[in-house]
Amino acid sequence: MTTPWIVKYQPKKSDEIPQKYAITQLKKFLENHRKEKKKAAFIYGNAGSCKTCSVHALAKELDLELIEVNASDFRNTEQVNLKIGNAIKQASLFSKSKLILVDEVDGLAGNDDRGGISTLSGLIADSRFPIVMTANDPWDSKMSSLRTKSTMIEFGTMNYLSIYNILKELCTKESIKFDETALKSIARLAGGDLRAAINDVQSLAYSKKEIKQEHVELLGARDKIESMFNALLKILKTTDPALAVSAFDNVDEDLEKCLFWLDENMPKEYTKPEDLVNAYNELSKADVFLGRIRKQQYYRMLVYANTSMTAGVAMAKKEKANKFVKYSPTMRILKIWQGNQKFAKRKTITEKIAIKTHSSKRKTIQSTMPFLQQAFKQNQEFASKMSEELDLDEEEIEWLKK
Repeated sequence: MTTPWIVKYQPKKSDEIPQKYAITQLKKFLENHRKEKKKAAFIYGNAGSCKTCSVHALAKELDLELIEVNASDFRNTEQVNLKIGNAIKQASLFSKSKLILVDEVDGLAGNDDRGGISTLSGLIADSRFPIVMTANDPWDSKMSSLRTKSTMIEFGTMNYLSIYNILKELCTKESIKFDETALKSIARLAGGDLRAAINDVQSLAYSKKEIKQEHVELLGARDKIESMFNALLKILKTTDPALAVSAFDNVDEDLEKCLFWLDENMPKEYTKPEDLVNAYNELSKADVFLGRIRKQQYYRMLVYANTSMTAGVAMAKKEKANKFVKYSPTMRILKIWQGNQKFAKRKTITEKIAIKTHSSKRKTIQSTMPFLQQAFKQNQEFASKMSEELDLDEEEIEWLKK
């Protein structure tokens, strides 16, 4: 059986891993574990961003006994205590320090979780060994207790050129002929997932020992839904337009909602006024295009809107920041929904008044509605009789009293 390349060429040293900044942070945490206030490291990033292999490489480098468990293998308090609790309490068999890796911890946040997260959170505080947890998306509210007790370390989305260079090196080692354009296409299709790109190259080269563009077309586009979190990383954490422009391709949201997400999180990432101004200029262009699409149904403008809010926003900054930024859901959609709900109440009340008074809706809003709102606030008896007369429900009555 052929050995998978991801196993055969797994990095043995930390300097072989392209995530330099994240590796430095993780190594610093492990070396100073006893002095750190937070006793766990929570490393996160999209699939194939070298999270797990980084922990393996550092464990060897720092001479730590690695105890690895996958969070998908346990759900409840009893199982967490059995698999992790015992590892924390027992000394190393090899008379050296331990490193406990809890892989894919976001698997604990599913509906079947029965106290697993809270138990793991308690074990972190009591552990005399460093604990490292990995996740693709750590922002589920159920994992808040893990985040507060951990040093958060981001493994950013890999640039397609970085992936291409690694693929090129592997092809050379395996004596595989390749077309540069084809290899770059594979790197782009991977969407920042190095592991997937390596697997693709190995599968294409298995029998032919050669990679051409015509072979790449067999792969097709990667059919995966990415989280909004990963999409924002591709735009706000990179200056590569080729990577950024595809950020929303596999996100299950329309572009208008994507624009709101960028509006919410850009100021957190772009702290330099000039960068933020440039980014909002690009976002405003996208908004104009989306507005024309809504009014004129001119869908050819979608490509311009997408380019402005992805590649345009990515290129608005002079350099990417290495600081940790916690992205949050957009509040704009909630406010719009609340506004629509408020407007909907006013509309139904107006219709009821207009029918009873034989007036137009416009006149009712301008003259009758302000009077009625004041009367409902000041005269309970009047409010009760009028509510009965107009057949208002409780929510409509509350709206008039506000």
